[in-house]
This record gives sequence, C-alpha cells and structure tokens, in this order.
Amino acid sequence: MNFLELCQQRYSVRSYHNLPIEEEKLNYVLQAARFAPSAVNFQPWKLQLITDKKDMDRIKQCYKRTWFESVSTCIVIYKNKEQEWVRKQDGKPHGDIDVAIIAEHICLAAAEQGLGTCWICNFDREELFKQYEIPEYLEPVVILPIGYPADEPKEKQRKSKDELMLKLARR
Repeated sequence: MNFLELCQQRYSVRSYHNLPIEEEKLNYVLQAARFAPSAVNFQPWKLQLITDKKDMDRIKQCYKRTWFESVSTCIVIYKNKEQEWVRKQDGKPHGDIDVAIIAEHICLAAAEQGLGTCWICNFDREELFKQYEIPEYLEPVVILPIGYPADEPKEKQRKSKDELMLKLARR
C-alpha cells in the first residue's frame, strides 16, 4: 500500500475487539513514533503505554464514553514543557505541534499494521492527574486508544483541493 492509500484507510475507530496486540506490532508502532520529526529535533514528548486492565480502568475515568469501554490498550502522549522549542521572534511554543506529529506517526503506523486508533483530546485532564503522579513539567495532550477495529469506517468528508488552497494577494 502506498502512503496516500494508507492516509485514506486510516479512520477514527470507536469500537475495538478485545484482542491483545502482538508485541511485534506494538513495537513497530513505537519505533515509527521514535522517528517523528520535531522542532529543532527537541523531541519534547513522553509516551505512557497502557496495556493492563487496572491502568485502563484508571484511564477510562478520564474519558467516560460508552465506546471507550471496549478499549484495552492506550498510549497517552505528554508534552515536556521544559524541552519544547519556542520560536524566539514571537514566543510561540511548538510542543503541541510536535506531539501532534508523533501522534499521527503512531496512528498511521497502527493503520499499516491493521490496528485502529482515535485521537482523544477532550479528556478530563484533572482526573488524569488524580490517577497518576504526573510531574509538573509534563502536560497530557492526547490519549490514543489502539487495537483491532470492531467497527467499519464511515465515508470521509474532506474539503476539495481547491478549498484547501489559500491564495493571497501580493503587496
């Protein structure tokens, strides 16, 4: 499968089979994550891999959705606020951008391996801090459930290429 086909295949999975992920597939996904680019190559992220039931029950307290009950493996991605690159001209931090890049590397590598994922950004951050002793310099950004899809992809609604392109007048 080529890259465009992989991008078209990947979708937000909201129902998972209760099957363990083979170690080689999980290692493949994590290896792909290691090669994600970041601003100035600072790699300001930490990954929390959650595979056991007790920790999954903790994470499920942070995102109480019916579909999330079927998840048995998650990756929580944290931004290291002390390591993110900040653009000097305007003080814009790039850690969230870097986390988005590694998250999408994980999603695409998972899809290539026949696994599904779903970005979860609307989780209860304070509950996550109650469940785990998270250092102050780490900020939880996204929870990625990962596993074998039990649902089917819906038709994707995407803007056309013309709608995507910005044309600015020159000065």
